[in-house]
Amino acid sequence: MSHPVERPRRLRNSPALRNLVREVDLHPDNLILPLFVTWGRDRKEPIASMPGVFRHSVDRLPDILSESWEAGIRSLLLFGIPERKDDNGSEALNPDGPVPQAIGAIRERFPGFVIMTDVCIDEYTTHGHCGLVSGDRIENDPTLDILAGMALLHAQAGAHVVAPSDMMDGRVGAIRRRLDENALTDTLILSYAVKYASALYGPFRDAMMSGPQFGDRCSYQMDFRGRREALREARLDMEEGADMLMVKPAIAYLDIISQVSEISDLPVAAYQVSGEYSMIMAAGANGWIDTDRVMIETLTAIRRAGAQMILTYFAIRAARLLRS
Repeated sequence: MSHPVERPRRLRNSPALRNLVREVDLHPDNLILPLFVTWGRDRKEPIASMPGVFRHSVDRLPDILSESWEAGIRSLLLFGIPERKDDNGSEALNPDGPVPQAIGAIRERFPGFVIMTDVCIDEYTTHGHCGLVSGDRIENDPTLDILAGMALLHAQAGAHVVAPSDMMDGRVGAIRRRLDENALTDTLILSYAVKYASALYGPFRDAMMSGPQFGDRCSYQMDFRGRREALREARLDMEEGADMLMVKPAIAYLDIISQVSEISDLPVAAYQVSGEYSMIMAAGANGWIDTDRVMIETLTAIRRAGAQMILTYFAIRAARLLRS
């Protein structure tokens, strides 16, 4: 009987050995917590399709922020839900809106956080699209001025990073120019450079109450059957002045994360989106999977694919598990 010459199993013989030779580390510093900030006071509203996730009014943020800090999370991404919506998303430019208020409150009470803000008008419009609408057409160029104004508002309120998620052509350049013209050259742009028109966003639209009222978002978000377009979009955003690039969603697009990280010398982020989160939570609740093990496995896979940063609703839970 011949015996194998190569024995890779030697390197797996104990937890200490496996840890010694591991190629990828997952750390709380890699995780970014998305937060839904709503109008009003004393509001903490559960989101039925996202177990354990809530909409918070600004005065209720300290509880979740304290949890985040104690778990080791140091970065947040804020999404705003206004009291009023209109066709033009006017509340996106309101300096007293939920996001500017939240930025100020966080800077005052929790100055150690890196504060990122979503820059998109879908949650501020009655039609639920990421751009201004003319008939059944989503207008690109007229939307850029609103996005640049929204980014400026967030930066002036104290955001460290603005993150345009709209997928309008040229928006990174428009935002960079507006920030620089207002002496905000240190404000970073995390571009949703590669955002696919995915069916995995359903629970998020419940959370934001921002589903499109007609048509879909396929004319501006990317076709999930494409790869080359992703690399083109990433290169364009790099040329326009992005400081970091994001791929969204994550688990079904590990190949795209890998390829974007290979062509870019910028930090790459990936967003484990609401549908990915809710599927894991639902399967765990039914006893079909071990929620924590799948959570860590999928987050590690995203890191292994090339993402330095991961936006995930599991951020606090994962950070606690990693630190334990």
